[in-house]
Amino acid sequence: MNILVTGANGFVGKNLTAVLMNIKEGKDRTHPDIPIDELYLYDIDSNRALLEAACERADFVFNLAGVNRPQNQDEFMQGNFGFANELLNTLKKYKNTCPVMLASSLQATLIGRYDSEYGRSKKAGEDLFFDYSNDTGAKVLVYRFPNLFGKWCRPNYNSVIATFCHNMANDIPVIVNDPSVELELLYIDDLISEMLDALIGCEHHCCFDGVRTVFCEDGKFCAAPTTHKVTLGEIVYLLNEFKNQPQTLMMPEIPKNSFAKKLYSTYISYLPYNQCVFPLKMNIDDRGSFTELLRTNNNGQFSVNVSKPGITKGQHWHNSKWEIFIVVSGEALIQQRKIGTDDVLEFRVSGEKIEAVHMLPGYTHNIINLSKTDDLITLMWANEEFDPKHPDTFFEVVKND
Repeated sequence: MNILVTGANGFVGKNLTAVLMNIKEGKDRTHPDIPIDELYLYDIDSNRALLEAACERADFVFNLAGVNRPQNQDEFMQGNFGFANELLNTLKKYKNTCPVMLASSLQATLIGRYDSEYGRSKKAGEDLFFDYSNDTGAKVLVYRFPNLFGKWCRPNYNSVIATFCHNMANDIPVIVNDPSVELELLYIDDLISEMLDALIGCEHHCCFDGVRTVFCEDGKFCAAPTTHKVTLGEIVYLLNEFKNQPQTLMMPEIPKNSFAKKLYSTYISYLPYNQCVFPLKMNIDDRGSFTELLRTNNNGQFSVNVSKPGITKGQHWHNSKWEIFIVVSGEALIQQRKIGTDDVLEFRVSGEKIEAVHMLPGYTHNIINLSKTDDLITLMWANEEFDPKHPDTFFEVVKND
């Protein structure tokens, strides 16, 4: 399959191209059945000969080229309608009726605040594509994108998420006049997934009730099935949580496929060099060190413990809290004794064979570094964040020698 991507250097183009290149080079195990022979990547500074060759040979066209922030209003129509016309005429020249996808915008609905020169240019492009389909019989897939976000999106351009993430990551104030304003947001990976569906003929069709997307099999338009409706206030709240995470170690809830998860991936992609690394507080004494790594609201906390040669740590028990110890370097003996009994459970563990050992509620426990020369390194997970006011931790030696 030969694929033409116009606007290849733009936000969507870069993300789509990266995925298509991975598929072409056999690196993408998610889409092993999409055969890609040639990728034609065209942008505003490309040689016209490339467009000619691509339009002659393409089996599918992703038309992502467009103008968002021109110096004057006339450039909207020239960039969004003019190039689309040029593209379709070149396909006609070679009698190539392969499927063509058009990246349009919700602003093409021309409703309310969307009534603009930009929206009119997008609407003109849509009409051009539908006329082309009627004239040639070619399949056209017109997508009206809502607000897009994700890695590589240019801040201070046409994405509020990109601007907010860039500002927050670089300590630039984020100003919101009305936090209750709600946006419909489409994450770049969800969009790319839909575009790959379109490539194999499994696109999602829709129509529009005003600006509301209504999915239907015979819809004139196409749309990605997963979007998120979020207020500006909610976005800023989450970004503040992400920004403070290196200090609090608290990772906000980021469930699978949630907006928060996608926003976090986007936010950290804007971190400047000096914020890609942050210090952790090491609690150091003559036995070694203990360092908290990460806290969560509902899924406990993670730590790393370093024990010097011959050192015993622990010697305490919990009523309800439970932990998991994982030795990743060194050799250790973990002992546990049920409170009120003399029965001791012993687990000899090593970084040579990594195992997870439960610290049982109601059992006093310890961990002993068996080496006389090397440090013992243990990753620890506790099911709840440590609360100094209610520590649920009680000293008691496991085994008297």
